[in-house]
Order: sequence, then structure tokens, then C-alpha cells
Amino acid sequence: MLRLKSTRTVLCALGALLAGSVLSSAQAAGTLTIATVNNGDMIVMRQLSTEFEKAHPDIHLNWVTLEENVLRQRVTTDIAMKTGQFDVVTIGNYEVPIWAKQGWLTEIKPDDAYDMNDILPSVRESLSAEGKLYALPFYAESVITYYRKDLFQKAGLTMPEQPTYDQIRQFADKITDKPNQVYGICLRGKPGWGENMAYISSLANTFGAQWFDMSWKPTLTSDAWKATLNWYVSALKADGPPGATSNGFNENLALFASGHCGIWIDSTVAGGLLFDPKQSQVANTVGFAPAPKGPYGKGPTWLWSWSLAVPVSSHQSADAQAFIAWATSKDYVKLVAERKGWVAAPPGTRASTYAAPEYLKAAPFASFVLNAIKTADPNGPTAQPRPYTGAQFVAIPEFQSIGTQVGQTVAATLSDQMTVDQALTSAQASITRALRQSGRAR
Repeated sequence: MLRLKSTRTVLCALGALLAGSVLSSAQAAGTLTIATVNNGDMIVMRQLSTEFEKAHPDIHLNWVTLEENVLRQRVTTDIAMKTGQFDVVTIGNYEVPIWAKQGWLTEIKPDDAYDMNDILPSVRESLSAEGKLYALPFYAESVITYYRKDLFQKAGLTMPEQPTYDQIRQFADKITDKPNQVYGICLRGKPGWGENMAYISSLANTFGAQWFDMSWKPTLTSDAWKATLNWYVSALKADGPPGATSNGFNENLALFASGHCGIWIDSTVAGGLLFDPKQSQVANTVGFAPAPKGPYGKGPTWLWSWSLAVPVSSHQSADAQAFIAWATSKDYVKLVAERKGWVAAPPGTRASTYAAPEYLKAAPFASFVLNAIKTADPNGPTAQPRPYTGAQFVAIPEFQSIGTQVGQTVAATLSDQMTVDQALTSAQASITRALRQSGRAR
């Protein structure tokens, strides 16, 4: 009797569990789980997404908003394991072609009303693989130099039409005022392949450095890499804010917007935030110029797009595609303009945005950004021939782990745990091991 009672108890418990599971699945049937990054434009998308839910009452949106490095880890794990945790993922033009070829992403086929021809060609092509589209761009970016015109004027400085990194260093020295917490330069220091290494890879290009030679041998112990990292470390130590290894895009944006940075070299997407008086204390004093040039003066140029994609593991692909089409549409751009002002419109994706007189009036940086994105060339030449493409990343699957590991090593130079030479020697060895293990190099 005791055993029978125990068996009945177990069966009842299993029945309740199964019933709960069925009920949970039924409740989740109309729920889209969206993984996105915690930056300003994505927060706006989340706020305005109630309009999508009003138009689609059978679809509920469940948001998972994460810091950039954490987002990449969670999304990569979910996509690779095909666990189906997310129906919509926020990824970039690094992941899209690689993951599409691995069969992890659903092909996107917007209807005619979406107007794919309005998407800037360079952005559209970066989200395609073998002629098929696998993501829709929420916003796109290149790189720009932001600076405080009031600090330059006070110091008697003039930003050239095309600054060099030598000039930037001189300017930063002259406008640094540490007693008043004004730092001459802010740069990404937070470790991560898409954080500090995105900036440093771009910096390395114009210094004449590159990640690999044509035999896939790492080149991080080259003189060009040493010059790159010496400039970066010395500039941040002399004129940067304390705790630079904690500062990624969001942290530097907050520092600049609150008046604590004199120069910031980073994504063009920050323009809409820095020139918005609702979000920036320095909106009336921001100036902008092209990204500085280093000794090589050329190199691949930064092109990035935070985009929305649908994993093949999603069980609600049609609803997910409906959402990403809404969030990247012309109507969404107009909705942002109505609710937040034209300066807050997602930049870098649609030609129609840059044709809007209201946007051009609200965003003095608009034509500059448009030209930067149109002319961005991630496939441009490095100082020596290279076997890969990409400007602020290397377009191979291994780079996600390699770049993050090197980013941690580079961060150690800012905290005096390593010298520049030690860091580059360590990075060279770790990359060599990783490529041998992957079979890419012998």
C-alpha cells in the first residue's frame, strides 16, 4: 500500500508537471523572446514596441536586454546549440554571413512594402550570404572623431579636416584637465572582440598592421603592432579617464555626454545621442571630424550594423520576421521621429532617412555619416596582403574567441600587468595555438 501510494503520488506530480508544461507552452505560443544589446537605440526600440503589440494583439514581446559581451555569449550559445531560447537576436555583420553558411539563420524575405532598395547597398550586402538576405539592419555605423569645440577654442586649437593620430595625441595633452575631471581622450578599454579590439583593430589598420599574413601566421609582434599599441596605451595613460578597462561604447558615451571627455573616436551612431540636448550636456559644443589617420594612412574602414535576425531554432519564425520588418521599416523611423525627435532616428540604414529635410536639419552630422557608410570599405587593402576580410574584426569564426582573448591581454597593459611587448608576444602565442587547433594554420 505504501508503494502504491508513492506511485500514485509520483504519477500525480508528473501529471501536474505535464499539465503545467502544456499550459506554459500554450501561453508562450504567441510570445516572441527578443535578445538585444543595452544601448540607447535599442532601449528606444523596446519602449516603442508597444505599438507593434497594439497592431498585433496576438503577439507578446518578451525582452532580454544584455550588456554587449554578455549578449554575444548568450546568443552564440543559443544559436549554435539550437535551443530555441530566442526568436529574434541582435547580431552584427560579422556573425550574419558566417552563421548563415552554417545554417543557423532563417532567410529573410520582406514584402515589397518594406522597400529593400531603400537600404544602403553597403549595409544590405554585409547582411547577405550567397545572394540571400539573413538579417535586417536596425542601424549601421562607421567611425568618427567627436570633440569638444569649447575645449579646443579655449586651448587655441583647430581640428583639421583630416586629423592624424599624432595630432590627436597633441590635442589630448593640451585639453586634459584632470583636477576638473576633464580627460583629453576616451577610447574603448573594456575587453572583448567587439569592444576594445574593434577600435584597436581599426587603429592597427591605419598604422600599417594586420592580424595575419597570407599563410595565416599572426603578425602581432610586428613593429606596426607595437606602434599601434604603444600609441593606444600611452594616450589613455596620459590623457584618459581612470579605470579605462571598464569603459566600452556605452561608458564612453556617458563620459562624453556628461562633459568628461575632450575627444572620443568611436561609432557614428553616437552622433544622434551626443547632439540631442535631452541626453547630452554638451550637445551645443560637439564637433566631429573623420577618423584619424596613422602612419600607413589607409587600410580597411569600419562598417558595422546592429541587425535583427531569426534563428532557425525559433518556432515562431513568421511572427519574428513580422517584428523585425516593423522595427527596421520606414514607418518605425517616422515613429521614432514623432516620439523622440528626428535626431534620435536610427541612422545609417535607409536612404529615405537622409532624404528627409527634418532629419538633415536636426542632425548636423547626417551627410558626414552617410558618406562614411557609403564609402566604408571593410575589404580595403592592408599594408601587406592578407587572407581575410573585415576592418574592425577578422571575418572568420575563430575571431570571436581569439579577439576576446587578445582583448583581455591588451587590457592588462592599461593596468600595468604587462608591457606592450609582453602583451603582443603573449597574444601571438595564443593566436598561433588557436589557429593550429582549428586547422586553419599548421
